[in-house]
Amino acid sequence: MLRENINDLIALSVVAEERSFTRAAARLNVSQSALSHTIKALETRLGLRLLTRTTRSVAPTIAGEDLLLTLGPCFETIEARLQALTDSRGEPSGTVRIVSTDYAIDKLMWPKLAPVLENHPRVNVEFVVDYGFTDLASAQCDAGVRYGEQVSEGMIAIRIGPDERMVCVGSPAYFAARGRPETPQQLSEHRCINLRLSTHGALYAWEFEDEDGKDIRVKVDGQICFNTINPVARAACDGYGLALVPEGLVDAEIASGQLELCLEPYCPYFPGFHFYYPSRERPSSAFQVVLDALRERA
Repeated sequence: MLRENINDLIALSVVAEERSFTRAAARLNVSQSALSHTIKALETRLGLRLLTRTTRSVAPTIAGEDLLLTLGPCFETIEARLQALTDSRGEPSGTVRIVSTDYAIDKLMWPKLAPVLENHPRVNVEFVVDYGFTDLASAQCDAGVRYGEQVSEGMIAIRIGPDERMVCVGSPAYFAARGRPETPQQLSEHRCINLRLSTHGALYAWEFEDEDGKDIRVKVDGQICFNTINPVARAACDGYGLALVPEGLVDAEIASGQLELCLEPYCPYFPGFHFYYPSRERPSSAFQVVLDALRERA
């Protein structure tokens, strides 16, 4: 009976976290019908309704929420103890889930992590690409990567990259045909390649700074729009307009002459990428391997 209850309570916890039988079943690697039967059997044994089900969502009842509040710390304690036992064997192991932009993964994290992970086959890393200000807890992520000025208060933040700047670039053919803007305000006269942020669905307002350090935000217009940054640079290379992108993303194209800079005096440097995570007393061995690999060296 104890084993049956524990398995059923784990199933309940996952359904409550996912707010969906479909996602919970996939996470638990069971069929949706089997998971539904498990929850119904638990409710029958307890004589309580633990979940409220609608056609669109699943949520804990008051009784279910009360039970989950008790289960959460217990499961965390068990998981921490099991991780400590694993760590004591001396071989780092476990999974680290990191939310980041694709640019930070491609240009910064993967080059640092690839050689390290080869030496630690039991350490798994899952990357989640998101341009929004993702809440780590709700996204079930262990850590995230953002520019230093974007890290939320209360997080531990470790620098993993140098200071950076966003630069305005275009192809030589574009500049030959359309000329160069001399100020950010003149961008309204140019075709620009837009980026739509996942945070609230709005188009990204291009950010600059004048000689006095005052912020300048410009909403631009153009034929092309993407929701990730890499294709923005490719479209600029193809002459579809001007792009505002991280300099590190296009440094090779600038060096080769495929892209040229404009508005440089208005493009200030800002704190580079930081690896951030909630305060924890004892990170897992896998987390420590990832942290040590990513940390910016002086």
